[in-house]
Amino acid sequence: MNVLSREKQVEVIAALCEGVGVRTASRLTGVNRGTVANLALRVGMGCMELHDRIMVGVRTDRLELDELWSFVGKKQKNVQRHEINAKGDQYVFIGMAGTHKAIISWGVGKRNAESTMDFLHDLRSRVIGQPEISTDGFHPYRVAIRDAFGENASHGVIVKTYSVTNLAKDAVTRYSPAQVVAVSREVVSGDPEQYVSTSYVERQNLSLRMASRRFTRLTNGFSKKLDNHVAAVALYVAHYNLPYP
Repeated sequence: MNVLSREKQVEVIAALCEGVGVRTASRLTGVNRGTVANLALRVGMGCMELHDRIMVGVRTDRLELDELWSFVGKKQKNVQRHEINAKGDQYVFIGMAGTHKAIISWGVGKRNAESTMDFLHDLRSRVIGQPEISTDGFHPYRVAIRDAFGENASHGVIVKTYSVTNLAKDAVTRYSPAQVVAVSREVVSGDPEQYVSTSYVERQNLSLRMASRRFTRLTNGFSKKLDNHVAAVALYVAHYNLPYP
């Protein structure tokens, strides 16, 4: 039976962790494209199990939460009714320790109250104590944090107002973010003593887009199946959290 050697498997996974796609990893390593995809799926699922085992009992002073847009299979406007759960928009929820810069919890799902609630309860199960929590203005965070962390949770919201006056349609500006014209901070519950900010987790979103080809915009490298998409995120989180020997 033809089985990849351990050295070749490491070579394939190392290429994927450097941000190349399945096809590119196949060409660089001389491994069949289907084999690369299957290996990435298996290793990604193993990374999920590893994360569940080691990322528990975490003590941190601050948590920053955010969600990153992606899609699977097709854009949301093309999704059929029977595909709504597995195709279209899939957001990556990330809970990051503001003091240690580690990803404590993550999840992939729709940007709705149900996915937010699942994400917050998973985060709560991994954290000790009552850290201060910073989020954006996504409303389901308020209910989910209160349900998972209790009424006395220290929760602050940072709201950014973007300019809508720039209506340029040229290619240079079409995919650029709008200009931030105002930033406001609001205390939802508790009494956050530290700075309410989501800067670290927002920078983490960029790192994920740079380190995984599936998140690169305007390419055909996006995930075709949800399981492979989840495995790719799990692989990235393990590569980010665990020190390289």
